[in-house]
Amino acid sequence: MALNSKVLLISDDKNLSAFLREELVIKKGYAVSFEYSGRDGIFALKQNHFEVVLLKYGLIDLEAQEVVSSLKKIDPNCIIIAIIETHNEKIISELFKLGVYDFVIKPIDLEKLSFLIEKGAQLHYLIESSSRQAASLKERNAALEKQNLFLTNRVEESTKKLSRLYEDLRSTYMRTIKVLAQAIDARDHYTHSHSQNVAKYAVSIANEMNLSAKEIENIREACELHDLGKIGVGDSILSKPSILNAQEWEEIKRHPMIAAQILEPLTFLDDVIELIRQHHEHYDGTGYPEGRKGDDILLGSRIIHLADAYEAMRSARSYRKIPLTKEDAILEIKNNSGTQFDPKVVEAFLKVVDTL
Repeated sequence: MALNSKVLLISDDKNLSAFLREELVIKKGYAVSFEYSGRDGIFALKQNHFEVVLLKYGLIDLEAQEVVSSLKKIDPNCIIIAIIETHNEKIISELFKLGVYDFVIKPIDLEKLSFLIEKGAQLHYLIESSSRQAASLKERNAALEKQNLFLTNRVEESTKKLSRLYEDLRSTYMRTIKVLAQAIDARDHYTHSHSQNVAKYAVSIANEMNLSAKEIENIREACELHDLGKIGVGDSILSKPSILNAQEWEEIKRHPMIAAQILEPLTFLDDVIELIRQHHEHYDGTGYPEGRKGDDILLGSRIIHLADAYEAMRSARSYRKIPLTKEDAILEIKNNSGTQFDPKVVEAFLKVVDTL
């Protein structure tokens, strides 16, 4: 996809621009447009469609915050990759807060940059596709609302039929999303039926904790969709039989946020989206993507996290061919109570684990 994608480079460093023209355009065949100031880059995005923007940090004419903010106003789905001089945690943290997708450091690792351009273009495509689908659903819902208004004074049976039609549309969209999530599980035979198993464990724990029917249904749907964001992670990373390196681990850690971004246009899933966003947070604050801690993590997400971990331990994986025994998996859960897992959730899990 990357070679067919349009890339915008915004840099006032002519040596850098010349170098990237040689490496990206001449050698690799990317379609790259070059702008030499923040204002010209912003204007270029207004006039043309780009999947990925390469932005040199520290432009002379505009601050990074103003450039990124302006780009995001033009295209909220804009994938921005920053180019920075040195590894500076403060700058990197600032960039991520602004909504930058990732960064590279000079001297530029061209393999990493090509990898990020490819993944960024893929993510841009997925997000735009999801937005178009959501817009289509919104248009259909709007049409139904107009029809509903027109039929207000009609008989009750007509109103019921319209209500059923609306639910059918919503159900159809949900089935489509769930099929996509199941397809992601099926990319690796080790994770086949993973989401369904996680849902079964999480619902049992939630029932033991006396959650409401609505909360349990939200947890079930979140479990079925929780790995949707892995659509933006390459098979080489998901199926890697050895330990992931730092860059690969950062890719994996993005999947809760990617899933939330894909589902965000579906406002009827707001509660489910938040459960998915937080399902890799740890009770002691060492999880991701936001480092939430304790009760600041939704209870449903704490339940899903434990169910997800238990299912992973009890299944074969590319990095661990032989699954843990039930006894060893339970011991691992106990040993991490109060750190990775909420003690109250662990207590409920231990009461139902023999029925799972």
